[in-house]
Amino acid sequence: MTPGQARRVYDRLLARHGPQHWWPADTAFEVMVGAVLTQNTAWRNVERAIANLRADDLLEPRRLLACDTAALAVRLRPSGYFNVKAARLQALCRWLVAAGGVEAIAGWPTEKLRHALLAVKGVGPETADDILLYAFHRPVFVIDAYTRRLFSRLGLCAPDAGYEALRHAFERVLPPDVALFNEYHALIVAQAKHVCRPRPCCADCCLRADCPSAGSGAVERSAG
Repeated sequence: MTPGQARRVYDRLLARHGPQHWWPADTAFEVMVGAVLTQNTAWRNVERAIANLRADDLLEPRRLLACDTAALAVRLRPSGYFNVKAARLQALCRWLVAAGGVEAIAGWPTEKLRHALLAVKGVGPETADDILLYAFHRPVFVIDAYTRRLFSRLGLCAPDAGYEALRHAFERVLPPDVALFNEYHALIVAQAKHVCRPRPCCADCCLRADCPSAGSGAVERSAG
């Protein structure tokens, strides 16, 4: 992938979908909570779970830690895998409190902060990078299944490209611009959810002219 290719995809997605206004949250901690809860579920379900936490005044690390794990899981039920997510959320809060809170870690260098986040149980690369980009405004490109699907169909990455290899590929060809990374990731999600789906709507795709997979049997077979 070249800088020109990466920028052309971005420009066409922005023209097609418009600004996405991500991440929808009031505080850095709320972004962190959302990053954990959005694992394996749709954002609308995360919003319902966060609304439950907000209603009970639990959107604060120490209050979440003080909440009984089973009672917390009930509030997280809309997000799915609620028992697992309750434990993961409290693990993140334990680390955050021990590290001195959001204001303290906000001053850490990006690599130190990323390494520390990845050491928290239940925080993988995508969740860590969501937090880095959207909560702490670091120029880290977030990779997800949508990114791999879209860019492999465009012939710009291998379908089985590893997370770190693909992240570094984007960071090599794009300037380290937080606003750009924020919008680009959100636009990829919009395109993959509405157009470049498992069974793609190629006729409605703004990238069709440059997509070697457009309308091909290979794409249709990838739908499973």
